[in-house]
Amino acid sequence: MKVPDELLAQSDEGAAPRADHVAALRDFLDANRRLFVLTGAGISTRSGIPDYRDRDGGWKGATPIQHQAFVGQLSKRRRYWARSMAGWPAVARAKPNAAHDALHRLGRAGHIGTLVTQNVDGLHQAAGNRGVIDLHGRLDRVVCLDCDTRLSRHRVQEMLIDHNAGWLHDSDAIRPDGDIELGDVDYERFVVPDCPVCGGILKPDVVFFGGAVPKKTVARAWTGLARAEAVLVVGSSLMVWSGFRFVREAAVRGLPIMAINHGRTRADDLITRKLDDDCAALLTDAIA
Repeated sequence: MKVPDELLAQSDEGAAPRADHVAALRDFLDANRRLFVLTGAGISTRSGIPDYRDRDGGWKGATPIQHQAFVGQLSKRRRYWARSMAGWPAVARAKPNAAHDALHRLGRAGHIGTLVTQNVDGLHQAAGNRGVIDLHGRLDRVVCLDCDTRLSRHRVQEMLIDHNAGWLHDSDAIRPDGDIELGDVDYERFVVPDCPVCGGILKPDVVFFGGAVPKKTVARAWTGLARAEAVLVVGSSLMVWSGFRFVREAAVRGLPIMAINHGRTRADDLITRKLDDDCAALLTDAIA
């Protein structure tokens, strides 16, 4: 179903939600008891973590690092880890916001059958949600690509600092990937620590652009969608296939689909109704 133009009216982030949007979301929740909820970067902006895209779905800045570039080029790994060392503490300090808390309340009330997030910040779990499907992994974990050793990101931060005295290792600035812009620095001087077990390549346990979501993770999400009565999208433009596919399939199955998102989404012609509003304010008012 094509979204009517009048439903695309913008509501500024942080402003009170539109009353008709609150009523529409309440009606949607009352009518559908088992939801498949899919969240994106827009749900975490109130926590200080920027999103990737503008209202038209375009990149706000440089495109994120690609999987093959990270795996295949030491220079790219140096650049990534140098920037991540400076940006990680701000991500680690981030706290769940009202949107995460509202979804936690909705889950406790039995309305959420499956909660899938495209985010890697772990804020749904920090808000108390259990059984979250982290579609793109978690930034607070690191994996060795050679021996599959798992390390905490905090441990790797200690290793990065030990190897790179004098480099910036904490900042309030942050980009969507959990890194920051460092300006004109010589990345060739940056030392990337190896896996302490086998000496292999350490990588954040996240799906970089161009990488593949693990099959088991995708299977869990499909199982959740098969049991759902409706789909609620929160803070996602759905421009990435990994999330869009579930909305497309929901439309094929004739499930009601509601989306809360500022601006255009890839699924505008599939969504039953879109509410262009601040997700934290709207969810808070609609979920008592």
